[in-house]
Amino acid sequence: MMMRSNLQEITKPLVNWFQKEKRDLPWRHTSDSYKIWISEIMLQQTRVEAVKGYYERFLQALPTLEDLAKVKEDELLKLWEGLGYYSRAKNLKKCAELLIQNNLKELPHDYIELMKLPGIGPYAAGSIGSIAYQLKTPAIDGNVLRVMTRLHEDDRDILNSKVRKDYFEKLQKIMPDNSRDFTESLMELGALICLPNGVPLCEKCPISFYCQSYKNQTIHKYPVKKKEVKRKIEEKTILILEYNGLYAIQKRPSKGLLASMYEFLNISSNLQESEVKKWLEDKKITDYQIEDFGSAKHIFSHIEWHMKGYRIKCLSKNNLDLIWASKEELEKKYSIPNAYIKYLNKILS
Repeated sequence: MMMRSNLQEITKPLVNWFQKEKRDLPWRHTSDSYKIWISEIMLQQTRVEAVKGYYERFLQALPTLEDLAKVKEDELLKLWEGLGYYSRAKNLKKCAELLIQNNLKELPHDYIELMKLPGIGPYAAGSIGSIAYQLKTPAIDGNVLRVMTRLHEDDRDILNSKVRKDYFEKLQKIMPDNSRDFTESLMELGALICLPNGVPLCEKCPISFYCQSYKNQTIHKYPVKKKEVKRKIEEKTILILEYNGLYAIQKRPSKGLLASMYEFLNISSNLQESEVKKWLEDKKITDYQIEDFGSAKHIFSHIEWHMKGYRIKCLSKNNLDLIWASKEELEKKYSIPNAYIKYLNKILS
């Protein structure tokens, strides 16, 4: 690794490039810390294009901190439906409640105080601080780490917290007064030019003159990231129980994966049709029609669900302790996780 001492050289060309080439994104038209906070949390582990619609819909429903603090959890999760990582939405509400309880009308103007709030770590605190409040607090995400490690031919593991801390300190020292544009310029460079998993567009890079890996043609070696843990495979049988145009769903536990969301009845194993029929008989469900509803797969960060679905048209509700919802309620009222999207779309089509 060659760590150059004159990192200040990248500041002006990077900001100038950003001001000319930046994408027109809705959260870039505001200095409201609430709106910037919502956008930054949504953008974590989610593509920009996917966030746009959610961002505008969320703010239309919950335009203020007070609205977010008061919203019912089911309504909140419905607004978040499809974005994934639902703990982000719950932490937004917890944070809003905490601020309102303390008679605060906006997020703190302090990096350390921001990090004390639910769901706000170093990255979010840095981005909110610099973008909303022009604080000199770098936001170190994957895009920024990719840029910085390529600039310096840095072969350290980017998952190591010490590496993030090191770059936070280095970037903090060179941040200009216009910290908002500087923070966003680094993110934008990583998103549009210094690309992952492919050939970076070095000929368009405003700071290629500084980049050691570009100079030495070693770009493909960076960033260095340790091998990820292999995902656990979970087999599931999804039962779509239908009665008189209504569909059976149940609420998931308040803690854990997809907490407090609604789901179709499911069994934690891969059952053949004959085994499903036996399961239904054990539940005293005897009058029904069954059909194969197809297979699906959903990938979480550390788990993969491999699903096989069956549609079961019942002639009665069979006294099952379930919620029976219409198509309209499934679409507009109940927050169904994206894991079940294939089955939900087949019902709604």
